[in-house]
Amino acid sequence: MKLTLIDILIICAYLASTIVIGLVLKKRAQKDKTAYMLGGNKLPWYMLGLSNASGMFDISGTMWLVTLAFVYGLKSIWIPWLWPVFNQIFLMVFLSIWLRRSNATTGAEWIGTRFGSGRDGNLSHGIVVVFALISCLGFLTYGFIGLGKFMEIFIPWEIVSPYIPFEIAPEYVAHVYGIVFTLFAMFYAILGGMTSIVWADVIQYTIMTISAVVIGVIAMNALTDNPLVVPEGWMNPFFRAKLDMNWTGIIDEVNAKIASDGYSLFGIFFSMMLFKGILVSAAGPAPNYDMQKILSTRSPREAAKMSGFVSVVLMPSRYFMIAGFAVLGLIFYDRLDLIVGNRIDFEQILPSAISEFVPVGFMGLLLAGLLAAFMSTFAGTLNAAQAYLVNDIYLKYLKPKASRKQISRTNYLTGISVVGISVVFGFFALDVNSVLQWIVSALWGAYTASNVMKWYWWRFNGSGFFWGMVAGIVPALIFPYVFDTLDLYYFPLILVISLTGALIGTYSSPPTDEETLKNFYKNVKPWGFWKPIHDKVVADDPSFKKNVDFKMDMFNILIGIVAQTALVIFPIYIVLKRMLPLGISLVIIAVCLIIMKRTWWDRLPKENRS
Repeated sequence: MKLTLIDILIICAYLASTIVIGLVLKKRAQKDKTAYMLGGNKLPWYMLGLSNASGMFDISGTMWLVTLAFVYGLKSIWIPWLWPVFNQIFLMVFLSIWLRRSNATTGAEWIGTRFGSGRDGNLSHGIVVVFALISCLGFLTYGFIGLGKFMEIFIPWEIVSPYIPFEIAPEYVAHVYGIVFTLFAMFYAILGGMTSIVWADVIQYTIMTISAVVIGVIAMNALTDNPLVVPEGWMNPFFRAKLDMNWTGIIDEVNAKIASDGYSLFGIFFSMMLFKGILVSAAGPAPNYDMQKILSTRSPREAAKMSGFVSVVLMPSRYFMIAGFAVLGLIFYDRLDLIVGNRIDFEQILPSAISEFVPVGFMGLLLAGLLAAFMSTFAGTLNAAQAYLVNDIYLKYLKPKASRKQISRTNYLTGISVVGISVVFGFFALDVNSVLQWIVSALWGAYTASNVMKWYWWRFNGSGFFWGMVAGIVPALIFPYVFDTLDLYYFPLILVISLTGALIGTYSSPPTDEETLKNFYKNVKPWGFWKPIHDKVVADDPSFKKNVDFKMDMFNILIGIVAQTALVIFPIYIVLKRMLPLGISLVIIAVCLIIMKRTWWDRLPKENRS
């Protein structure tokens, strides 16, 4: 164990600060459900943006991205399109504005503004709650596994085991560490609600940015004195139909990693990512912490700013750190301890590099930051799960007139229950990548068809939404046990099944109530296939103006994705000391920002509050 007293004190100071935040903000969070779930809609957009970025700067995702950068080099910048990372651009350009105009507390409550409160509305509401809880549990499990694997490096089990009165199998040691640190995240998230989560996230982002600079500089200094030996194509972000990256004679074991990942046919893989990514992004945010942050903003204008700010503050610092760790791992590969359970686990590159190369004091700071990253993601997701259970089940069906004290008590009980279930799920998951692939490919395949149509097609109703979601969720849960392939590759099949269910459900029941549709259309102002409703709204209110921004929105999305990709790659070029491509990427960023200042920022809705 290489932690010194200074490192341990820094980590303890951070953990203590989260407890203080939860206790200090407890009273404010107990005012009402809006104060607890959305911070009372009083938090400024830049703090929510930092908080959202902090939640995405998670430990499990960072371990995964370091592994990708190590193995695939600059081509790794495309693989996170699996999420897809560019969904933040769709949100920034128009979807955050549409979502925030609803004044809803959760995504399930938002569904009522689209499908009404009748039978179809209740069906759609119920299935969103089910999906949200499955999604939240998936993300909690994903974070839980990453944290445990990370801490195993720094606190070897042989040091702890003499003080534990029972035996723990080696494959479950990571889970035990995950449970311990999960308790801290659970404490401040459950006590202080959204406000405590945001304040803790701002602290975490500051720590992580300082740590990212330290790691990047250490890697750059190492690169000055040591050659970077990588296969042909590693330094090139562009690709052909096949990956054609051969690690033989450099680090032979990486070839097996590429084969197991299933990315060798990179052209097909990229096309599938892009196809899926556009559809998932057009569907809007999944009902998790990202959606809750959007609903927590003061106005639609601030919701758009918040979503745009996420990419600006997240990408440069995160990828400066990722590139730093990848470079250190490549230069000093022989010094890394990557053996877990008698096999090489490349997801151990990040914690092993920290253990090997980060100096005293900074190691404590970095570990505190990465712990905070886990706790940020975990707390935000937990808050979203609580919101659905309390607002959309307890208050809607069980006790609509619950007192403030009863609501507060229910928040605590649901939070503890969700954490307990996610821990149990964590014991059955193999690794970070397996959980991630299932969430972003199989589960979001179930979400896509229904949630695309809800925004853009007036005839789509609650019955279609319900059956589309059910038809997608069932195969998403079953297919991982049926197909022995990358989850992404059966995304189209889940999409077709879900789309079929959605269309059958839509045409087997009447359209949504006309007044509900008119109110939704007037309030949200979507573009798409809304002409019959538009004509009725104009008949009632001739002054109503149609949303004609489709072409401008698509243009801004294109420019935004280019800018976001350049924000990802320029910090990598800094670490690699490649000045010409660095200069080109900075020019691209500057041009994109100038364009979007006129085509997006200056055109944001002027209303200050919704």
